[in-house]
Amino acid sequence: MFHWQSGRRILALPSPQAALTGLLLVPWLAMLSSAEDWPTYGHDHARSSTSSENLPADLAEAWAYQAPSPPVPAWDEPAIWDGWAKIHGLKNRQVFDKVMHVAAVGDAVFFGSSVDDKVYCLDAATGRTRWVFYTEGPVRLAPSVVDGRVYVGSDDGNVYCLQADRGALIWQHRPGPSDRRVPGNGRVISLWAIRTGVVVVGDVAYCGAGVIPSETVYLCAISAGTGAELWKTPMRDLPAQGYLLASATRLYVTTGRDRPVVFDRATGQRLFQATGSTGGSYALLTGDALLYGPGKTGEVSLSGPAPEDHLASFAGNHMIASGPTFYLHTDTSLSALDRAEYVRLYGARRAAANERDELQARRKQAAAEEAEQLAQPLAQLTDQIDALTEAMRRCVAWEVPCDGRWSLIQSGTALVAGGTGKIVAFNTADGTQLWQLEVPGNVYGLAVAAGRLYASTDRGAIHCFAGARGQPARRASKTRQSEGVLR
Repeated sequence: MFHWQSGRRILALPSPQAALTGLLLVPWLAMLSSAEDWPTYGHDHARSSTSSENLPADLAEAWAYQAPSPPVPAWDEPAIWDGWAKIHGLKNRQVFDKVMHVAAVGDAVFFGSSVDDKVYCLDAATGRTRWVFYTEGPVRLAPSVVDGRVYVGSDDGNVYCLQADRGALIWQHRPGPSDRRVPGNGRVISLWAIRTGVVVVGDVAYCGAGVIPSETVYLCAISAGTGAELWKTPMRDLPAQGYLLASATRLYVTTGRDRPVVFDRATGQRLFQATGSTGGSYALLTGDALLYGPGKTGEVSLSGPAPEDHLASFAGNHMIASGPTFYLHTDTSLSALDRAEYVRLYGARRAAANERDELQARRKQAAAEEAEQLAQPLAQLTDQIDALTEAMRRCVAWEVPCDGRWSLIQSGTALVAGGTGKIVAFNTADGTQLWQLEVPGNVYGLAVAAGRLYASTDRGAIHCFAGARGQPARRASKTRQSEGVLR
């Protein structure tokens, strides 16, 4: 059956939850929340990609959703090489919408689709569609599910707040100054498309609107309850693309290929742009320290809470910050680092390198006698840098080959990596491989909730794996039903 609200058509499919009364709904949601959820992209608004839940060892595919066609990302892959800088093998710095990333809360799975401009809710156990909400543009980023509500943005320029149980519209808000539409990626989209996702902290929802700085990009705070605008800050030098992050006091806006920009969460005041030599839409927070990348060649930078705090850089694509350890993920390997010692040594080596560079510049301009006097301190600094570099190598507790380059999450004592045609899990203690699953396509999205593993691929599929002994698992076939569930 169809419900009409504010000119929008909502497809609501019968489910056991649809029969519950409003009085029963709140206790039902509270009961479901006792299991650990994955309520937004990266698990939380720090995008930590970490869950304390341990997955079953006997995972098997329970169901798979298949979109009518693969998602078409907003941005193509980069050129093969940068001729000006003479850099080959360029990384894609705008990887945020190659797949349909999921949020999983209770017994429901939520995601947005750039294929058919909809927000979906599926039954977590069976993959059956519970409801669908139509927007007027591609939905490129995962929703955030908070307190029985689903918050999501669309390329149509609107932020939507929906009821999690049946998809009914609660409110919508357009941060842009008008409803002006333009062609984009073969579609008609708003000049102020929402491409940051929506972060909800307490009773405030935050988002970025716009990808063309000359038309002004906005960072916006909205009442999560009513949709009323609280504040809006213009940004005229950079776009807002990739998942927004929030700490206790700040917002972090990823800017596509450039470095993230930091704002005060209470007022929207722009504070500074992160330091470092890398850029990209990948980012996560550990406290008020920001990890982001992957840059042109695969490098993750660590910036502190002050504008000048470039704390460290790492050769890799993704990281997990877990207690005293950084887990570093490259195209071919996975490793564990002593995070505090590595950052300390990196700072000492950078200081020594800066001092050496200053002495070298001074020596070039010095007379012969002074240049000779500078030779010994320069040699000592070189030896010091070499020693610090070797000490940094010893910060690696373990390193193993990893054929899963596209995504990385932590689930309890396992690191789970998504690759091409496979998902591989490793023990956090020593890097030993725990298990491997086969899945068609490139796995750019991973999530864990209530004993289930969700893998999103660039073929437009979402695969759900569950414990074979914990509940009956239905194997997927190649037949796609009308509601998108493979059997």
